[in-house]
Formats: sequence, C-alpha cells, structure tokens
Amino acid sequence: MKTRDRILECALQLFNQQGEPNVSTLEIANELGISPGNLYYHFHGKEPLIHGLFERFEDALMPLLDPPVHVRLDAEDYWLFLHLIVERMAQYRFLFQDLSNLSGRLPKLARGMRGLINALKRTLAALLASLKGQGQVVSGTQALGQLVEQITLTLLFSLDYQRVLGREGDVGVVVYQVMLLVAPHLHEQARDAAQALAMRYLEV
Repeated sequence: MKTRDRILECALQLFNQQGEPNVSTLEIANELGISPGNLYYHFHGKEPLIHGLFERFEDALMPLLDPPVHVRLDAEDYWLFLHLIVERMAQYRFLFQDLSNLSGRLPKLARGMRGLINALKRTLAALLASLKGQGQVVSGTQALGQLVEQITLTLLFSLDYQRVLGREGDVGVVVYQVMLLVAPHLHEQARDAAQALAMRYLEV
C-alpha cells in the first residue's frame, strides 16, 4: 500500500476512534512509524487529510445514490440498498460526530456534504416514488416528502446518537429505525413484511 493510502487509513481509524479534533498529524505519523515531514509531504496539515477522506467517502457513497429506480426491485433490495448506505456512513463516522462544527471550519467540505445530502434525498424520494408506483406505498406526496427528511436526519445522526449514549454505533439499529419510519406509509402486506424484517435487523 502506498504511503499516502496508509496515512489515510490510519487517520480514518484514529478519527473514528477518538474524534477528529482529538487527533493531531503528529499522532498519525507516530502511529504509522513515519516522520512528521514524510506525512507533511503527502498532506500539508490536517485539513487536506480530512478532505482526502471525504473524497474517499464520496467515491464510496455516490454509486449507491444512483440506483436503478426504473427497474422493479424486490422489497428486500430496497432495504439492502439502505443497509449499504448506512455501512458506508459508519466507515466514515467521524464526519458525522460533529458535522456542524466540521462544516463550519471547512467550507469546501460543507459544500461537498450538502451535495451528498441533496443527492441522498433525491434518491430516497425516487425510491419511495418507485414503491408507490408498485402499489406498496399508500401515503401522498406531502407525507413522503416529510418522510424523506426524517430518514435523512436518522441516517446522518443516529450513529452519533448511539455514541453519545455510550453505545457502539450499530448499523443494524439505524436500518431498523429507518424501516420503522417507512412502515406506516406502506400497504398492509408490505408493512407487515417490513416490520418483520426490521426486527431481524435488531436481532443481528
């Protein structure tokens, strides 16, 4: 693995474990066993390092924000899609541990994060519209618009909420929470299936 990639992997691990504000570039260099000058050669400070990790996060998430909405998918495929999104967010959870302050400090990251959030909301809206077209969703447009907002908030902050409560961030819990948000908007048969599957996520 190239030194640049090793630095990013190490920084990601330390940021996730300790929180980005609590980790210095010197600590990252010491953890890797390289000189601070070597790290500085690749990243001129912590800000470019954070941007490098955000770019990785974008690359991992964006393919999931372009699902085949015109293809008829099984209900389980929608929940798998949701699970994959939460997994990507969990891999880069430091970004969401203090999102407001991080975005305030780094305007470029804030712009990128807003773009990702808007893309996520468009994708969620398209998937709900697809489910409605299949007759599985019974709620109207206004209610689904509010649902998109609720899902987005849950995705962004549920892992950090678990951390505040002293728990390990659990991907299954986030998927369970979102599924229970969606369930009341589903046709009875689809609702029962979603609720049963949600319980399985909670038990994993």
